[in-house]
Amino acid sequence: MKDILIISNYYPPEKGAAANRIEQLALKLNQNGYEVSVISPLPNYPKGEIFPEYKGKFSVTEKIQNITLKRLWIYPSNSSNIFKRIISTFSFSTILFFHLLFAKTPKKVIVQSPPLLLSFTAVFALWIKRKKIILNVSDLWPTAAIELGVLKKNSISHKMLLFIERFIYKKATHIFGQSNEIINHIHSIFPEKKCFLYRNYPDHFVENIIHKNETPDEPIKLFYAGLLGVAQGVFELIQKLYLKNLNVELHIFGDGAEKAQIVDYMNQNPMQKIVFHGMLDRNVLHEKLMSLDIALVPLKTRIYGSVPSKIFEYSALGFPVLYFGGGEGENIVEENNLGWVVPVEDFNGLNTTLQQISETGKIKIQDMKKTIFNHAKQNFNLDKQMKDLIENDAF
Repeated sequence: MKDILIISNYYPPEKGAAANRIEQLALKLNQNGYEVSVISPLPNYPKGEIFPEYKGKFSVTEKIQNITLKRLWIYPSNSSNIFKRIISTFSFSTILFFHLLFAKTPKKVIVQSPPLLLSFTAVFALWIKRKKIILNVSDLWPTAAIELGVLKKNSISHKMLLFIERFIYKKATHIFGQSNEIINHIHSIFPEKKCFLYRNYPDHFVENIIHKNETPDEPIKLFYAGLLGVAQGVFELIQKLYLKNLNVELHIFGDGAEKAQIVDYMNQNPMQKIVFHGMLDRNVLHEKLMSLDIALVPLKTRIYGSVPSKIFEYSALGFPVLYFGGGEGENIVEENNLGWVVPVEDFNGLNTTLQQISETGKIKIQDMKKTIFNHAKQNFNLDKQMKDLIENDAF
């Protein structure tokens, strides 16, 4: 079998889209004849605490589902203080750098970016050792940091991150981008760099989720499931929703920096038709979702290059999407008839769309589920994407 290493800041048992997509990549490569190993920190996300079963350990090596996992020590933090977050990333990056320099590594290595500091460390060490470096770019940093307002344009930090960004693009053998905007951005810097579009397609198509019998007069159940962070803006969103006279409920699943604010707001406003469920295991979540109707996919601001993987994930479960994030994701929803699109931060437009959804009714939404599920099964096919990439020597 061909050996390949993946370096990522996230991996199960951690929850969230980042961990899930790296696990999915590892498993698909293994299914296609690769001997896959992964290096990641000791599990600590999203709470910023080492998981109990890994506490007190400097490193752990284990094999799960034919994937060899090397988990290295990290100083964990989910603090909103950017310096604490940098220290956390730096702690893992430092250990990773020396591990890559002195440990035996395969000739081919996939490096996940962001975080930029981690990807810079990995690319630098692998470049010294003359490895084939496949850079997997899921979001554009520091561009996203500027758009989110967490970094000041032309500051010293911004210029340092721009240097790092260009370094990792230059030294990568070739690059995967999750969106066409990411690939266009890379080509604007290095026009000749070989890039592949790698969408975060799911590996599940649950037929029975769209065959539930619906009671027409039941509320239409909108849901958000994922990270409750600054980029998603769920706390601001629930304050500006007007559901009082609509046949619509909002169900929230997840954890993150805004969780406490969301729970406090709901305790103070118990009649808002909003239900908070907390963080659930992926399989339990999918079971809960079977009684719900429409997936809400929000972003606080339009982030260039970002395409939320939830668009594909929920389409594969047969859910219409209410997309509130702008950018390339908006185009995907519209072009594939996956649901409704509202311009980012247009809360008046969002409430108008919710009024339309309320009037649509459960039966019509059930018909939409069937159509969307069949479209996703044909067009968002992970196995076909992986086969095409392998045939084109992407790995």
